[in-house]
Amino acid sequence: MVAVHERSVSVWKDQIKPKVQIAGSGPPVVFLHGAYGLDWDPFLDGLAENFTVYAPEHPGTTAGDPDGIKALDNLWDLVLYYDELFEQLGLHNPTLIGHSFGGMVGAEIAACYPQRVGKLVLLSPVGLWRDDSPVKNWMILPMEEVVQAAFSDPSSPLAQQLLHVPEDERAAQDAQIRLTWALACTGKFIWPIPDKGLKKRIHRIVSPTLIVWGNDDKLVPPVYAQEFGSRIAGSRIEMIEQAGHLPQLEQLGRVSGLVRDFIQS
Repeated sequence: MVAVHERSVSVWKDQIKPKVQIAGSGPPVVFLHGAYGLDWDPFLDGLAENFTVYAPEHPGTTAGDPDGIKALDNLWDLVLYYDELFEQLGLHNPTLIGHSFGGMVGAEIAACYPQRVGKLVLLSPVGLWRDDSPVKNWMILPMEEVVQAAFSDPSSPLAQQLLHVPEDERAAQDAQIRLTWALACTGKFIWPIPDKGLKKRIHRIVSPTLIVWGNDDKLVPPVYAQEFGSRIAGSRIEMIEQAGHLPQLEQLGRVSGLVRDFIQS
């Protein structure tokens, strides 16, 4: 495992104080996490072998700054917030990788600030909507149902890890509070459905774009891969066998190689 260090920054007139996890060396890569909060995982470890990885915590999910989310009223505030955060970090056109909710945010940043993003990697992003193939509302589903929908193999150790409850009562309570608040802080920008007009702006994305989707994703159906791909000029779609909503973890080697080669090409 690579050495990871935390950097605290102050953004949005000092109203939001997120922490950014940083590791590795090389060209800068920013990773925007999904709705359940940031966990440094083997996918980020692998990226840090070739790149300098910046993984910011979504506003409000940073321990000690739960009220940071209250400074942002809507999606436009969130996009502007990330513009300020990138400035604070000295990032001018990094590769931007976003997973799920983070993929939607990444696409919005790339559409609103095309010059901000060098390359764009979208891992099972939300942000578009089809009535005939709705995205499951993970905010109201029991975790057991989320696991069934999100993983190709819900019985795998990786999937079961999400259902693990710490034996210590206080630790279990803290974990539940952290999860609930992360869902609230991200849900603010996608409730009641994750369609806030990206389809009207997505054509503005000019960054070389890689779209990665698990064939067995039952949370955000694979049909959305084509929805994103058809709207982003020159984008490339990679469908991953035996993977659900977290292809970068269920098929770590395959996806890590695809992303690395795409960034370095």
